[in-house]
Amino acid sequence: MSQQKEQITLAAQTRSLLGKKSKRLRREGWVPGVMYGHNFDPIPLQFEYKELRQLLSEVGGSQIIGIAIGEQDQTEMALIRDVQKDPIRQNVLHVDFYRVDMAERLTTEIPLELIGEPAIIEQNEGILLIGVSSIEVECLPGDLVDALEVDLTELEEINDALYVRDLAIPAGIDVLTDVDEMIARVVPLEEEAILELEEEEEEMLIAEAPEVEVITEAGREEAFTEEDEEMEKTE
Repeated sequence: MSQQKEQITLAAQTRSLLGKKSKRLRREGWVPGVMYGHNFDPIPLQFEYKELRQLLSEVGGSQIIGIAIGEQDQTEMALIRDVQKDPIRQNVLHVDFYRVDMAERLTTEIPLELIGEPAIIEQNEGILLIGVSSIEVECLPGDLVDALEVDLTELEEINDALYVRDLAIPAGIDVLTDVDEMIARVVPLEEEAILELEEEEEEMLIAEAPEVEVITEAGREEAFTEEDEEMEKTE
């Protein structure tokens, strides 16, 4: 079964402070962002931090959001495309919205929501392996759903599995993901030991890998504002 939530609207203001000047916006409780789309000129925007954070906690990337810009009469329909956060404090630093044309088909991903638990797992007779967590689709924005439910109680025996081809896809949505991609499968308990050994080997390889470069606070800020600076140069 698919899930579709009610329309959510987010207030926005056009933004004049670009590039490194965005630091001032953040100090004043705003989050810089941008909205772009097909046949649509990018618009630098700013969002009230608390309102944006609340919205991000409630919606997913496949939910259409109404962006109400200032005093404009028209509300633009958009999808969340990217959210940049401080890796330490997890504060939202920048957000990208993709403006959609409700009459134009688009490509995006719909998350899969796993519900229930196989009885054989509850009886400690098997272990559940999880595969893909979302599928790529093409459809009109109005046909998008927030999630597709996957009923795990259908897995009754060892080696039972659910694949993308088993999903109940709503009308108007074309699936681009390989239909043979596995979503979930029940395997015997003895395979768990093999999986744990593979994980230990992977951890050893990671431990032996060379250290990666640590990005400083200043470096993160510069990376997050490159897009704004490019936009500022074109204005």
